[in-house]
Amino acid sequence: MQVANKNSRSYVISSAGYYISLFGSFLILLWVGIFKFTPTEAQAIKPLIENHPMTSWMYDVNRVQTVSNIIGIIEIIVALLILLTLKFEKLKKYVGVSMCVIFLMTLSYLFTTPNIWSIIDGVPHTDFFILKDLMYLGFAVQLMVSRKL
Repeated sequence: MQVANKNSRSYVISSAGYYISLFGSFLILLWVGIFKFTPTEAQAIKPLIENHPMTSWMYDVNRVQTVSNIIGIIEIIVALLILLTLKFEKLKKYVGVSMCVIFLMTLSYLFTTPNIWSIIDGVPHTDFFILKDLMYLGFAVQLMVSRKL
């Protein structure tokens, strides 16, 4: 693999893409994490959480809003850690793993939540907001193995 010169056009474009992904991931995780503190979002994620084999137990020990708050706190912490990777290179691997856990978990709800899929005019359909996590998962994997730009 050829390493681009730091002054080359391809390096600048690649770096711009990396930073757009980094700040985009930060913004989305922060925003979604903050939204988890609202009753609307707590109720919206309830069917996802309660039908997943790894998270269904959470409502046995906590209220709906408390579960949502815990998830929000985790998302906000990971968002802040994303920013800290700009200063602390060694965090990238751990932040990438954390992001992978979040986004793999979210994507798994597509397979564990009843009635999340429907057929419209012969085409499978779902709430596409979950599918955005495929892109974030890709960035998380990149973050785990990236070197200082």
